[in-house]
Amino acid sequence: MSFRFLPEESMSAIRVPTGHSVLIDASNNAGKGCLEVLDGIARVYCPCEETEGMTLAFLQAGDFLRTNRLCSEGVCVEALTPLCFRNDAEISELDGYDPVNEWTLQLLKIRHLGSAEVRLQALLALLVNRLGKRCGNWCHLPFRLTHERIGELIGSTRVTSTRLISRLRSADLLNAPTGEPILKLAPTLIESSSLAA
Repeated sequence: MSFRFLPEESMSAIRVPTGHSVLIDASNNAGKGCLEVLDGIARVYCPCEETEGMTLAFLQAGDFLRTNRLCSEGVCVEALTPLCFRNDAEISELDGYDPVNEWTLQLLKIRHLGSAEVRLQALLALLVNRLGKRCGNWCHLPFRLTHERIGELIGSTRVTSTRLISRLRSADLLNAPTGEPILKLAPTLIESSSLAA
């Protein structure tokens, strides 16, 4: 796992290119409040070797990450799209809502659904409903995840997620346009998910 360290000084705009990660060290950020995502989409994950980069949440513009509630290893923030955030936000701006806790709960629910196929559909619906948008005949997700990452999120292997994604492509329910960083999903796939709402 490769990441760079978050600067210790407060900054109003930290930019992270797509595919890069920043380690938020719990010991250096314990009393500093929180991070606020200004633009882009980020994946928050655990840097511990034992958890192999376990995804905790996805954040988008306006979401906060409390730095005073990190595990002793800290967390990493990966830019799924070009990302800009600040590390000088105040906790009082949160009004009690914690997006990381909410995402972690939703991802945990998905991992406890029946089959891998149902879990994949629920994951795609959650991602589109929270981070995507409807564009004509498709729902667009502005980033892609590897088959290995999808396997981690739904509690299956990379091979299983690849097989399930191939089925969705064959059924014209999923399209990954060549040369574009987006994923197109059929609205019927999203709307028929058990966690669509």
